[in-house]
Amino acid sequence: MGAKTEKKMVTEVFIEGARKGLKIGTSSIIPNILMAYVLISVLKISGLLDVLSRILDPLMAVFTLPGAAATVILSAWMGTAGGVGVAVGLFTEGLLDAHDIMILTPAIFLLGAQIQYIGRVLNVAGVKNRHYLPLLAISIINAMLGMLVMRIFV
Repeated sequence: MGAKTEKKMVTEVFIEGARKGLKIGTSSIIPNILMAYVLISVLKISGLLDVLSRILDPLMAVFTLPGAAATVILSAWMGTAGGVGVAVGLFTEGLLDAHDIMILTPAIFLLGAQIQYIGRVLNVAGVKNRHYLPLLAISIINAMLGMLVMRIFV
């Protein structure tokens, strides 16, 4: 009736999974994190990081964060791995501390790659353009609420 399927050995399944994971890491995660490090370096060397920090200090103060933390949020909005990379870069530079990272973490994951998903998900699913702004706003509001909650508990 039906063809029998052979069961794979555990080692074969493990190796296959490891290959897939390595491919994802080298083709997606590592380039995004590397891009984030380069972005922070360019912003810092050019002086734009200081300018952005001063401009966004009042807004970020609501969350008890320095203005430079806004670059993490903007990067996360474009890609989660990029947001993580920028956070690590700013932490390495001494511009963010562990407390700041804890407050930013929910925003990184609640905003994660929204810009990419507009094309990948909303457009492909046929969502009308007029719905994009409310959908994006919901995630932004959730991220802000997440940071406020973290601010209370951290």
